[in-house]
Amino acid sequence: MSVAAKARAAAGELVPPAGVVRILSVSNLAKTVAHGIIMSVSVLYFTTSVGIPASRVGLALTVGALVGMLVAVPAGHAADLLGPRNATVFALVGLGVVACGYAFVGSFTWLVVVASLVLAGEAATDASRGALVAGVVPPEERVRAWSYFRSIANIGVTVGAVAGGVGLWLDSAAGYMVLLVLAGVLFMVAGLMYLRVPSVPPAAPEEKQGPALVVLRDRPYAVFALLNSLLIMNGPLLTVALPIWIAQRTDAPSSLYPAILVINTLFVVTLQVRVSRGAEHVAGGARSLRRAGLVLAACCVLFAVAGGLPAWAAVAVLLAGAVVHVLGEMLHSAGSWSLAYGLAPERAHGQYQGLFGMSTQLGSTVTPFLATVLIIGLGWPGWLVFGAVMAGAGLLAPAVARWSQSRSSAAEPSSSAGLSVAAPSSSEPSSAAGPVDPAGPAGSDTLPPGETAVADAAPPKS
Repeated sequence: MSVAAKARAAAGELVPPAGVVRILSVSNLAKTVAHGIIMSVSVLYFTTSVGIPASRVGLALTVGALVGMLVAVPAGHAADLLGPRNATVFALVGLGVVACGYAFVGSFTWLVVVASLVLAGEAATDASRGALVAGVVPPEERVRAWSYFRSIANIGVTVGAVAGGVGLWLDSAAGYMVLLVLAGVLFMVAGLMYLRVPSVPPAAPEEKQGPALVVLRDRPYAVFALLNSLLIMNGPLLTVALPIWIAQRTDAPSSLYPAILVINTLFVVTLQVRVSRGAEHVAGGARSLRRAGLVLAACCVLFAVAGGLPAWAAVAVLLAGAVVHVLGEMLHSAGSWSLAYGLAPERAHGQYQGLFGMSTQLGSTVTPFLATVLIIGLGWPGWLVFGAVMAGAGLLAPAVARWSQSRSSAAEPSSSAGLSVAAPSSSEPSSAAGPVDPAGPAGSDTLPPGETAVADAAPPKS
């Protein structure tokens, strides 16, 4: 292959292809720049400029996260019924309007109200956008499309964080307010860009009578969502547990942590599309999740070992752990996207993506507390506990995928829906940040791990 051909191939893994995927990617860039701004300035604004105690800010964001989880599945079902393109536009524009409210919060009560509205809007956006991708992107291209979204998300969050850093340097209430309003406007711009995407008709109603929220009775998918909640914990482990571990339990300098974040961002931006190859079908996605669990377990072992080493060795082991972690993170993203679509019926992607996004938010929300208890409290054994949990979740993924396939085959022998991401798509057939994300879902979502608006001032993924 010539040098020019190699350059074109490399560019193809970095630049989204023209058409729908590029429009969605640019929209995601605006959305994740907004996330980066909110993540970097919101908590300091609430605590220093508004005067709300940090503990109450955390409580308000936790309440908002719970509201978002409750909204996710009904919002996804609404997208199925109303059409996901218009639902996504409405959700993102609405998210922008309420996100501007962060700038005008004056009390704890109003912070609870605004955070709940913002995180409900995030959940609705993730679910409806997931259904939209199912409707406008061919099944065999969905995982690759989400890979582009996640690469773009890392760039967007970084740009937003830099903009937020300027606000932190100026350190004025007016500056914070301007940035928070700018974030809201960017959400609205991201939503309006979806008007350039082809409209997707609502899902055709089933002839037979049955429950409206079929996802709540899909036990294999529920188990997959639980496994996703366990594997998505890798994001908060990186963003919450690791910096405290480095500072308190290793001899490595605290200044190493920013370098680890840079490594993570560069790897995701440049390699997510490549790592996602082979996950286009359910079997490949399940293999990716199995590998992700084992790789993430290995990174936990490396982080644990760093606690008993001299400074130079701790630095080397932590950097190795960071590389192993980001590989596991990318494998998890690819596998979770594959199964999130491949195990869902084409007529109900909205509600299934809602449950997927809920699982991402659940894992991202509980992990900081668990990490504090297990890793900061117990020390290196805590890392091994998390490693064992993620290894177990990854190893179970292929069996859960087969269970879902056999159940779908028995229920709908004439349909291939749910057997493969590459199954033929109907006219209307999923997040997560960010955590979110993003990545993720993402968190889920297209954001970096664990990120959802202010909850991740609580991401990614995705």
